[in-house]
Parts: sequence; structure tokens; C-alpha cells
Amino acid sequence: MVDRQTRDLIRNAPQGLMSGLSAELGQQVSPEFLQCQVEVGTKVCQDIAEVRAELASLRQSVSRLISGYGLELVAASTHPWARPEDLEHTPKSRYDDLERDLQQVARRLMICGMHVHVGIEHDELRMDLLDQMAYVIPHLLALSGSSPFWEGQDTGLQSYRIAVWDEMPRTGLPEAFESFAEYNRHVEILSRAGIIQDATKIWWDLRPSARFPTLELRVTDVCTSLEDAVCLAALYRCWLRMLYRLRAQNQRWRRYARMLIAENRWRAQRYGCVAELLDFGRGTLIPYAELLEEMLELVAEDAEYFNCQDEVAHARVILSRGSSSQRQLEIFYREREAGASREAALVTVVDWLISETKRTLT
Repeated sequence: MVDRQTRDLIRNAPQGLMSGLSAELGQQVSPEFLQCQVEVGTKVCQDIAEVRAELASLRQSVSRLISGYGLELVAASTHPWARPEDLEHTPKSRYDDLERDLQQVARRLMICGMHVHVGIEHDELRMDLLDQMAYVIPHLLALSGSSPFWEGQDTGLQSYRIAVWDEMPRTGLPEAFESFAEYNRHVEILSRAGIIQDATKIWWDLRPSARFPTLELRVTDVCTSLEDAVCLAALYRCWLRMLYRLRAQNQRWRRYARMLIAENRWRAQRYGCVAELLDFGRGTLIPYAELLEEMLELVAEDAEYFNCQDEVAHARVILSRGSSSQRQLEIFYREREAGASREAALVTVVDWLISETKRTLT
């Protein structure tokens, strides 16, 4: 949430704001680590049309309610010039504990992410698909970038949020386990040692949810465009179904070394959807555009099954017009070339984020 006049992130949430949001949205809205952040969550959705409607409704409601406090909603993973010392964390015991435990690492958490849950009730199936899904984590990250700036600087990364998040413990690519029981044994070791309370403190890019019978994608940046967010949710769901189809045919996606997947994750973080990613089989770098077409072909049957062909195909739109990060950078450098100061150019970026967030609410 940003101040309408200054475009700064707010330091303190106005009195009554969160209670007003909760009164209208109930458990679908909650405070986050910083007082300038607000977390929203959809209800369980049966199809992609419900996802779109839920996200639009939540964004609309939050935007309308905070407007009365002179605030604007920005859907992005970082703010272009915010600094940790200018912000306050939410006064709750869990957040107090987080800052006390992680110190400056926690204070740098001026970031937001987009999480997508897909229901998979069988624990062993969740673990099997967790392992196979690791391959495509970089491909999904590449489409989602919305965090190119940090403390007023162009970081050179399409998702600087990932760089900040990776400072946290128990983040990054998920480990591979042979069974759900093996996973639980490892969680219990950390829990018995007093390092974590439970599996909710496992913050991998993809994880079996500790609260719901789901596989939770956590790697993606917050998409400024609502349609981009819907696209990524559809792609993720379709990819899981494709892997499930392979399993039904007694096949599976090949297990690749995490060092190879991590290299692609870095390239997606650095270059976004203009990246060349490593094709493990061919041992060469392949343009993301080519890899995307392969992905869309692999999940074509699944997109048809879920009736989300248009939403999945929207990935081509992201590729052609650019992710949120690419568009922010284009605006910034266009303004600079026109003679604007760095500060004025960054304000124009925030103005675009506000208007694009609003535009995609209708």
C-alpha cells in the first residue's frame, strides 16, 4: 500500500484499516510482516474462471477500502525505492519472533510473493509430483517477474525478490524425497531440535502445504496484471495434470540434478522471460520463447480438459509485451532519456503500477 501523494510505502497502517478489511473480507485478508503489506487469499476454486473472479473481487475490495485512507494498491513484489529503516513490521508475536530470530534478514523482507495451491489429497502423490515439478519452477518464475528495483536502483535482475528471499533459511528449490514419511522424518528432526515449530516454516519454492492437502507453488512474483496471475495459475495446474497423466501410464518426468535446475532458476531470476535456459538433454542454452512453445504443447490436452486454453496461451502475451519487470524498466529508462531525474522516473514507475493494478480489476 502506497501513499497517494508521495507514492511511498506507508510506514504504519492507519488505525481501523485492517479491521475494516477483515469486516468485509473475513479470513480472506490478513496483515503481513510489514504494515504496508496486505495478504489476500481466494476461496477454493473449481476452475480458472473462479480464480479470475475471486482475485478481481479481492483486489477491487482492498483497493476501494484503502482508498478512503488516501492509499493506493500496488500489485508488485518490490517497491522501487523503499528502504527497511523507513518501514515498521506488524506488531504480532509471530512477526516479533521472526525479526528477533532472523535480524537484518527479516528486516529486508520488503517483498511480496504469489502462492498457488493445487489440491492433491494423496500424500505420496504430492511428494512424487513435488519432485517432478522442480524442473519447471524456473520456467514459471521467468514469466512472473515484477521486482527489478531495490532501494532506488535497477538491480539488473527481473526478480530481485528471489535474491532477498534466498537470504532466508529453508528456501530455494525443494529437496527430493522417496516418500511422504521420509519428508516428515526430516521435518521432525528440525522440530525436535527446536529449530522450527512445524512444516509451515519450510519455505521452499514449492512445498507440500502443512495446512491444506495441496502442493503450493511459492516461487512466483506478484503479477501486476491480473491476467498474468491467472495465466500462471492455469499453467501450474495444467503441468501437474500432465505429470499425473504420465504417472497413470507408468511413466514420469526425469529427475534432474538440483544443480542444473538451480542454474535455470538463476537465469530466470536474472533475465526473466527473455532468458535462455539450459536444455538438460541437449546441453545447450535455448531461448525461452522456444521452451514456452514446448511447454504449451505438452499441456495442450490438460488446458482443454480444464477449459483454460486462452489463459494458458496468455503466456505468449507476457512474452511479447513483457513481464511487469520489463515494463517497469522500459518506463524508467524512457523517462530518464526524456530528461527526468532518477527520482521522478521512479515515481512514474509507481504511477504505472497503480494504474495497471487498477486497470486489470475490471
